[in-house]
Amino acid sequence: MDYTKCLIIGSGPAGYTAAIYTARAGMNPILYEGMQQGGQLTITTEVENFPGYPKGINGPAMMEEIREQVFRFKADVRSGEITEVDFSRRPFICKSDAGTVIQAETVIIATGASARFLGLDSEKEYYGYGVSACATCDGFFYKGKDVAVVGGGDTAAEEALYLSRLCRKVYLVHRRDCLRACQELQKRIFNTSNIEPLWNYVPEEITGESQKFDKTVTGLRLKHVLSQEEKKVDVDGVFIAIGHHPNTTIFQGQLLLDDQQYIVTKPGSSHTNVEGVFAAGDVQDRNYKQAITAAAGGCMAAIDAERFLGSI
Repeated sequence: MDYTKCLIIGSGPAGYTAAIYTARAGMNPILYEGMQQGGQLTITTEVENFPGYPKGINGPAMMEEIREQVFRFKADVRSGEITEVDFSRRPFICKSDAGTVIQAETVIIATGASARFLGLDSEKEYYGYGVSACATCDGFFYKGKDVAVVGGGDTAAEEALYLSRLCRKVYLVHRRDCLRACQELQKRIFNTSNIEPLWNYVPEEITGESQKFDKTVTGLRLKHVLSQEEKKVDVDGVFIAIGHHPNTTIFQGQLLLDDQQYIVTKPGSSHTNVEGVFAAGDVQDRNYKQAITAAAGGCMAAIDAERFLGSI
């Protein structure tokens, strides 16, 4: 059985930042990176909105640099994932997929949230090369171009409105004949001249061109849900906006979760409803979902954990 003052579950900007801060504080953290080492940024191409990179940086390269910083402070970084937790008493008992049992005085959860996707093969093929789940992250690359947003809720409406300020044309593709977004967002959608709703359509295929070292999206093939008629729109980018699901399955019954299964934290902190357990990044953030806010959350969680240990 291993023992640590702080177990960090998950990598990405939140987990790695928490590891940097806790290691520097002498807490000798153990970090389990999970199934996706480095988080969602490892499947992102260019990152231009993270401070400190004036020329932008490739997503995997940025996460590797942050990871190297974690190793600089000698955090115990482990591959694999935590599959079981018991937060009923301290020290907390957690178990990895390899069967390792860890006793932890504090736990920082940074397991993130995963974007929901359509399940198309072409969606996987062009992800990061014209297919995105974050307009704030990638919209700049489509300035003056035509794009499509898939979805009909608040997220899709917000993505379409954001892109409308950058792009020449935004197609809003929805499988129903009306939006599910709130009325205020709907009013803004219908009053924005370069947003064109495509009602009762579902994506069938994202088309594109593949070269030796690059891929490019060229269009979106749609099918009408009533008539089964097919329609093709020429676009340079496709933004999937059908929601996210937080990676909180193993915490159900252990922590307070909201109606969408995000971890609930106390306002202005990373504290969960269990003393000594903290959450950072997209796993508790329903609103921003940015690398910089996740990193900030990791910093907060580390400081909260250090202060908690100092108070007991």
